[in-house]
Amino acid sequence: MRLNEENPTRRLCFNLNGLMGGMIALILLLSILAGLTAWDIKVQKENAENFYKLKDPQGIQFKSDDNYKHYELVK
Repeated sequence: MRLNEENPTRRLCFNLNGLMGGMIALILLLSILAGLTAWDIKVQKENAENFYKLKDPQGIQFKSDDNYKHYELVK
């Protein structure tokens, strides 16, 4: 047997290339997309009914770390 000759049975179960590898990558990416979309819809539904009211609208400044103090959640 020569050194350049390739054995066709060597690591056959790990030989994922070409079309099969592309299909696995596509299925993996689409499943991640579906999971993130379902999670996004769930979060949007939970927060769609969390209303808030402003306590002091005149006290809100353009750039301030204390702006969270000017509203409260209404459940």
